[in-house]
Amino acid sequence: MTSQDTNNDVQAGVVVDDRPMKPAMWRGFRRRCPNCGQGAMFDGYLKVADECTVCRQELHHQRADDGPAYLTILVVGHLLAVLIHVVWNNFRPDPMVMATIFTIGCVGLSLYLLPRLKGVVVAIQWSRRMHGFGDKS
Repeated sequence: MTSQDTNNDVQAGVVVDDRPMKPAMWRGFRRRCPNCGQGAMFDGYLKVADECTVCRQELHHQRADDGPAYLTILVVGHLLAVLIHVVWNNFRPDPMVMATIFTIGCVGLSLYLLPRLKGVVVAIQWSRRMHGFGDKS
């Protein structure tokens, strides 16, 4: 067995990924269990449940740390930088109006994306069997 085979099953010489990353990431973005896609991943806004209520997949192994916050800042910053540039060059609104609108937009988009990106990070860890997710299926 090669190191590649530790994450995959080998059947008839073809490597089969038993935990595909893209579906797991989509389930994580929807804040669902990366294994079954049915149970809720979170107990609260950002608290990851210890296990899925549907398939009993243990989720307490996750180590998302600052990754989701960094990704949220990265996405929101890049989107708003372009929007600020376009709005300022095309409409020239009053600076206080513009600051108010983009502040509300920044906070709203950040609050929307943070739990979803945390779900994606946890799903990637589950899919790649990181931080103890490889011990049980």
